[in-house]
Amino acid sequence: MSKKLIVAEKPSVARDIARVLGVKGQGQGCLVGEEYVVTWAIGHLVSLCEPGETDARWVKWRMADLPMLPERIPLKVLPNTKAQFGVVKGWMLNKEISSLICATDSAREGELIFRYIYQMAGCKKPVERLWISSMTDAAIRQGFDELRHSAYYDSLYESARCRSEADWLVGMNASRAFSLAYDAHLSVGRVQTPTLNLIVKRDLEIEHFVPEDYWEIRADFGDYEGIWVDPKTKKTRCMDREQAEAIRQAVTGQVGTVTESKLTHKRVPPPQLYDLTSLQQEANKKLGYSADRTLKLAQSLYETHKLITYPRTDSRYLPDDMKPKIAATLKKLPPAYAGFVESPELNWKLKDKRFYDNSKISDHHAIVPTEKTANSHNLTRDEALLFDMIARRLIAVHYPHYEYEAARVVTKVGAHAFKSNGAMPLKEGWRALYKGEKSEDREPPLPKLAVGDTRTVQKATVRTCQTEPPPYHTDASLLHLMENAGRDIEDETLREQMKSSGLGTPATRAATIERLIDVGYARRKGKTILSTEKGRQLISVVPEQIASAVTTGKWEKFLSDMAGQKDEAARSAKSDRFMNGIKRFSVFLVEAAQNGPQVQFEKDTPKVRKGQKRPTTRRTAPKRAKGKEG
Repeated sequence: MSKKLIVAEKPSVARDIARVLGVKGQGQGCLVGEEYVVTWAIGHLVSLCEPGETDARWVKWRMADLPMLPERIPLKVLPNTKAQFGVVKGWMLNKEISSLICATDSAREGELIFRYIYQMAGCKKPVERLWISSMTDAAIRQGFDELRHSAYYDSLYESARCRSEADWLVGMNASRAFSLAYDAHLSVGRVQTPTLNLIVKRDLEIEHFVPEDYWEIRADFGDYEGIWVDPKTKKTRCMDREQAEAIRQAVTGQVGTVTESKLTHKRVPPPQLYDLTSLQQEANKKLGYSADRTLKLAQSLYETHKLITYPRTDSRYLPDDMKPKIAATLKKLPPAYAGFVESPELNWKLKDKRFYDNSKISDHHAIVPTEKTANSHNLTRDEALLFDMIARRLIAVHYPHYEYEAARVVTKVGAHAFKSNGAMPLKEGWRALYKGEKSEDREPPLPKLAVGDTRTVQKATVRTCQTEPPPYHTDASLLHLMENAGRDIEDETLREQMKSSGLGTPATRAATIERLIDVGYARRKGKTILSTEKGRQLISVVPEQIASAVTTGKWEKFLSDMAGQKDEAARSAKSDRFMNGIKRFSVFLVEAAQNGPQVQFEKDTPKVRKGQKRPTTRRTAPKRAKGKEG
């Protein structure tokens, strides 16, 4: 009897799939049953060859041999996991196996992992794809009921392949060129370098910031306060100390008249569901977790505990047909949430397009809890806190808007106007889930005031203030800029439109930040991330094009569009166009290194991978001799 081979990405996922399918036989690096054999990849078993493995000329690092532009970058089996590759290959080619099921992570990188193994094994058997968004038993069974032919995901693979080869071409050429040019070990990449540039720019902006004094004038009207408004700039800053003191003296003890009193009814909708980036941002702000820490915790909640859906998603929406499953999930949340779930406030028939919208989902939907009931005793403290954020958010989106009355009052004292703002909560709505958290619209209420009402200024004060520089970057602020390709966009709808043109992907951004720290370009100081001298020097010598978040964002958008292109001819044309552009860019980077500014980098010892020769240079001066071997 023929069998189907299932290839998962990790042993734990393979075991879960095997358990659901009733595959119990233990094998070497696999599980064997009557209908299925389940094996795993342990992440990447196959990768692109190093330059020296691609062409003998590139074993040594020499400027004369750059740029390296192979027609094809061959694949290799990674030595550390060679034995497991042998297991997977053996089963792929085994006569017992009639077809395969790709069960690697349902994303671009997971697709690449399987396709590389499939190609390296020389397998030609038909393949189906398992595409699931949670690891619950029900989700796995449903996934096997809805298997698709692998050809449906060819565009996703093509996008992944182009991303992989683009990183090779840009990274290998630029890193060698700048390392040789400056006699230092320099790592340059199409995502990490623009991210470093964001950190360096912010640090320099803070260092060059010159604080400026200004003064705030406040008037106490007895039952409320007002702050002076400059009639020309409409700002609450007085830029002249003597003027501020004169205003204070002029209004003290005088009668003010209300010239404007406005009440506005405000409705604040619940925040959107989480994608990975927004989860990382909020966990950094509220819990102090790094982006990498949040990703690892989310992956554990998904893979080990099966309590949340696929975390490496870029969508903040749910499909319409998921409403019954969400209702079941809400009912199965732990008892701690029962009061919120059972409240008449919760809307079981939610139809809001801000949360349920099929058109806003590509590979995966937003991160939400699964139908499995969480047991807090099985979770670490950090896992429990992150799960609480995700669970509360799902409940919150089913609650009514937060409503309040925003009061704006202007009181004139002679020629001087004082502004007062207040807020009166009317309907708590979704804010019931977040009691105790600060919010800008939770200002103290103002008394009822009508135009013409008068008040005497009991006291006036002048406070000396200083303009402040922007804050240092944190994981949260960096993720925000990476998501939007360096554009500081606050509008939620516009952010959504810009998502496909960010720096990297939700799954890779945390690793990019950590890599900058690992290679010595940045460092952590508490919650902040600061550039190092080496990082600043690198940004000073690389061209703007490789340091630009917008440039890399455009590439990511092109790759995203390619992943959605189902027409084979159009996809092939896009692929060729993208890779030709990357090759031209690699040539440009080598030339830029050869003609860069004079900068002396501190000497360091390059990290050399096993089997790779150490880069060599013959120059003692930082400036390179054009055209000579490095």
